[in-house]
Amino acid sequence: MTVESSHETDVIVAAQSGPLSGEVVVPGAKNSVLKLMAATLLADGQYVLTNAPVIDDVVIMADLLTAVGLSIHTEPAPAGETGQHLIIRNSGNITPVAPFELADRIRASVNLVGPLLGRFGEIDIALPGGDDFGGRPIDMHLRGLEAMGAVFDVTADGIVGRCSQLQGADIEFDFPSVGATENIVMAAVLAHGVTTLRNAAREPEIVDLCSMLKKMGARIEGIGSSTLVITGVLPSSLQAVTHEVVTDRVQSATYIAAVAMCGGTVRVARAVSEHMGMMLSRFTDMGISFHIDTDGITATAPERLHSIDVATLPYPGVATDYKPLIVAMLSVADGVGIVTENLYPGRFRYVEELRKLGADITIDGHHAVVRGVEHLHGATVVAPDIRAGAALVVAGLAAPGITEIGDVFHIDRGYDDIVGRLASLGASISRIRQ
Repeated sequence: MTVESSHETDVIVAAQSGPLSGEVVVPGAKNSVLKLMAATLLADGQYVLTNAPVIDDVVIMADLLTAVGLSIHTEPAPAGETGQHLIIRNSGNITPVAPFELADRIRASVNLVGPLLGRFGEIDIALPGGDDFGGRPIDMHLRGLEAMGAVFDVTADGIVGRCSQLQGADIEFDFPSVGATENIVMAAVLAHGVTTLRNAAREPEIVDLCSMLKKMGARIEGIGSSTLVITGVLPSSLQAVTHEVVTDRVQSATYIAAVAMCGGTVRVARAVSEHMGMMLSRFTDMGISFHIDTDGITATAPERLHSIDVATLPYPGVATDYKPLIVAMLSVADGVGIVTENLYPGRFRYVEELRKLGADITIDGHHAVVRGVEHLHGATVVAPDIRAGAALVVAGLAAPGITEIGDVFHIDRGYDDIVGRLASLGASISRIRQ
């Protein structure tokens, strides 16, 4: 899969905008498509993933999977669809060694461990890279797989794992880890016997993965609950499938945040309200009104947002990926809001960038105290990660003056043409290639 590399010196330039209006169509989820791509390692044949987002992380994951033996190319989505089609061919000629320079670039590389161990009995991979939010250990991944019979040698450079045949096990997580849940489920599909996974994560993206695995022939019960029961099947029982990637709920939230800060009414097409229940409830508390239909959400901004207190929690709670957007919204809301980060302690590193825009934010441990100001102001800022970068873009649209966001290659990893989509709603925004 050959795609032009990101322009790492590009900048996004935003000016005060609003009211926004119109419709924006949201493609498939980054947090789902990467795991669906990894699942294609489990069975030979040709897969088609539709509604796949056009983002850099898909390119990186495709390069990684190509390096281990898959063949991947893209096709534009037909008229009436969004995203792109990923055509993935698994010939069975797989080498379970992931090159360091690719695995190091993306957090989702860890999701190769489960399917490669489950099918081939070995894995040699660098420690996963991706955004830096502080410690995100993979201990739960490894402990779960060790309970199934795998043996690991972990060094500063990477992970080497071996097993003769994974065995079903009863595994209970200390914390409902999304990545560990995905890895154990994919490993258990071809394990001998029954694996019961307790305190499993329940995110819509995990439901999407399990749905695709069931289409392939996997036996999984309890999908969407905190207890998953996977009965292993023979490799010959699995087959390649066509699957539509679930809509990206974080991209959906980003366009809602944009209209909330800029004013107006915007319809977010393909947004799935059932996947965003707690977030929509808290946004309603901030004064945003919603109309929900069968294929989208229409958001209307209040005259000014109201401050609220928010804590991040595992699904169905408020996702940590929403938090930078919420902090940006609170920065111009009426009152004082406290945001508590319960998942990743390092995930307030973007606050200094929001302060450059005039936000009044104080950090106290894993709490952010946000005192709303009447107006932000334009400034030059840098995107520290995917979601924080998007929040800075949205904040720039609500700030008088010009805001220039650098390091936008982070945003490219998770957003499918954020500039074009916001511009279609009337935002004053452009991308300058340098």
